[in-house]
Amino acid sequence: MSTTDVDLDETTTDLDADRADGQDDDRLELAARTELLEAENERLRAEYARAKQSQYRRTAAGLALVGTCAALAAVLFPDGREVLFALASVGLFGGVLTYYLTPGTFVAADVGERIYAAMAANEAAIASELGLSDDRVYLPTDDATDARLYVPQQTTGELPTLDKLEGPILTDPEHRGLVLEPTGATLLEDFERALTDDLATAPAPLATQLADGLVEQFELTGSAEPDVDVASNRITVAIDDSAFGDLDRFDHPIVSFLAVGFVTGLERPIRLEVTPANERSDWLVTCRWDDHTDVEDIDD
Repeated sequence: MSTTDVDLDETTTDLDADRADGQDDDRLELAARTELLEAENERLRAEYARAKQSQYRRTAAGLALVGTCAALAAVLFPDGREVLFALASVGLFGGVLTYYLTPGTFVAADVGERIYAAMAANEAAIASELGLSDDRVYLPTDDATDARLYVPQQTTGELPTLDKLEGPILTDPEHRGLVLEPTGATLLEDFERALTDDLATAPAPLATQLADGLVEQFELTGSAEPDVDVASNRITVAIDDSAFGDLDRFDHPIVSFLAVGFVTGLERPIRLEVTPANERSDWLVTCRWDDHTDVEDIDD
């Protein structure tokens, strides 16, 4: 072997070593960045939880202060003592209740959205594999506070009842498809528990209640503006700033909550249509019902 060949081999070896060292450095740098990002995410989650807890505790302190001031005023002003003592008791009790009921754990919206996204993708894949239609119909059951999502194989005006159903798959020749528990069912249960009045049974007040619940109670959307057309049995809710991403996915929580709410309040099947952005809003969720919907029993 010539001297030149030896020099070339040594040069190639050095280049390979340098390349390997460079790759190792890149991997170390990437690992370091990953650790920094993970640490930053943990810090941001902790800061968010502390901020929310501080907000609750400030509210508790404010209520307690109002109660204390009212109690002192009751001592100084005997004429209004009865009212002031009542105000003091409400303020102090509300402050204690708010302080001790402060949530200890907060789940960021993007975490919840990722969990829902996986579920939606799986259910949509199952529906596609079974050859089901794109129709989404939310049906009432024997339980007035319950509802089910019906994904039929074929579009039809006749809808099944679910009192005799066993399992999530309909095999009746007239009604084939999936029947699932909607994501909005448990949300509606929490919503009804928080209501000071009963759930409305007329379209307009019911739509207002549900829209307020999405924005004020669950904070799932920045705004929800209902448009009610009783003559055509239609309610359209304009949605902006969804906390759970696109609304046109399988059984989206916002859409599902509205549909289940209308099923429960109106006691009618609800057919759903979700339309993407326009000049008015990010999404339009249209719920339709038929006062003369044909309903047939299932013998499964």
